[in-house]
Amino acid sequence: MNSDFVIALHSLVLLANLPNQMANSESIAENVCTNPTRIRKIMSILRKSGYVKTKEGIGGGYVLSCNPEKTTLSQIYQAMATGSLKPSWCTGDPDQACVISSNTQVVMDEIFTEAEMHLHSYLNQITISSVLDRIKSCELKE
Repeated sequence: MNSDFVIALHSLVLLANLPNQMANSESIAENVCTNPTRIRKIMSILRKSGYVKTKEGIGGGYVLSCNPEKTTLSQIYQAMATGSLKPSWCTGDPDQACVISSNTQVVMDEIFTEAEMHLHSYLNQITISSVLDRIKSCELKE
């Protein structure tokens, strides 16, 4: 899995912490510790999926357009990274006579599909707001 899901989630949690306030790609990038171009790419996907709204020009930026108490990490994962657990290449060759080589890809596809289902099930229990609450509770522990 690449980091797009984590960057998207970090950005959405940041916006949830700034209700009704705009944040531009530079300020989000600084908070996430990445570059603004990468933020704009990810925010474009989130905008198309309905999680953020944008305002162009001076004073513009991004604002949360979803309900952070109802939007789950599974929904964000689906928009950003579904299928990313499965590697792009798998060992073996379905055309070989060897039972191991000819069936490894099929079995691994099944395993990764099942893992993805379990991941969605787990992430469906966590909302943007609950992540924000967990982050804020870190302050109290210090």
